[in-house]
Amino acid sequence: MVRLTADLIWKSPHFFNAIKERELDLRGDKIAVIENLGATEDQFDTIDLSDNEIVKLENMPHLNRLGTLIINNNRITRINPNIGEFLPKLHTLVLTNNRLVNLVEIDPLASLPKLQFLSLLDNNITKKPNYRLYVIHKLKSLQVLDFKKVKNKERMEAATLFASKEMEEEAKKESKNTVTPVEVPNVSDVAEEQQTPKVVAPTPEQIIAIKAAIVNSQTLEEVARLEKALKSGQLPADLKIPDYDSSSRDDEGKEEKMVPDNQKEAEAEPNNAETQKSDESAAMEQDLKSSLAFSLFFFLLLSIFLVVAVTDRRT
Repeated sequence: MVRLTADLIWKSPHFFNAIKERELDLRGDKIAVIENLGATEDQFDTIDLSDNEIVKLENMPHLNRLGTLIINNNRITRINPNIGEFLPKLHTLVLTNNRLVNLVEIDPLASLPKLQFLSLLDNNITKKPNYRLYVIHKLKSLQVLDFKKVKNKERMEAATLFASKEMEEEAKKESKNTVTPVEVPNVSDVAEEQQTPKVVAPTPEQIIAIKAAIVNSQTLEEVARLEKALKSGQLPADLKIPDYDSSSRDDEGKEEKMVPDNQKEAEAEPNNAETQKSDESAAMEQDLKSSLAFSLFFFLLLSIFLVVAVTDRRT
């Protein structure tokens, strides 16, 4: 926590904002309590206290010049009932994303005689029954609420709904008894996220199969599609990968059955046949790479030939 001292106020940025008003920037200083604002000497039109940890909107000195107070992203739960005595010319108040819950908590704002613009978005109070009409009823001078213009139709509805003190008190009691709904994630969406398969990198056998398909492709579109699949690691649905592992396992099983018991001791020795197979597979992969390079070179020559032919026709 950081105290809002006179030294902090003097060292904080102050400037002329976009509407040519003198503004004091006290954002993001982890301030918990409003205090010592008298050190401003009432020299600012706008004070920004956003992104702090303020719980109560109180301890304001008499600031006759202050017209805009921005105090969003805090923890405000209480407002000084006499706030209007200290901020007589305040016309804009931004309380977005705080912790105001019940309708009665905004009653002190009625003491602000010139309040025209008010934002209470992302407060639980906005989810209470008849919230908007209640605020319009309490704040007679309000022109814009939550960035929406207050219409004459809404004023008439508010006046009708809260025509008597009894209706107003009933609305306050209902606000306290109403439980704010909590958003629960959709079960079907969670299930779909859990069932979504993860992308797995292709195996060496799959890479060889893609390269072979590129060599055997007959159109430029097919070559481009296979090259994209090779770079992204996502295999095309129509690509068939031969199961080398299962076939080799079957062959090994057959060979084991054919080997007599007296020859099983010889299996510990190096197997020249396996070494030869690995050499053959390496040679096959090298041939595939050479074929791929030749195929790409052929398509490049074909493209150059087509461009030259079109140019000759035009000339």
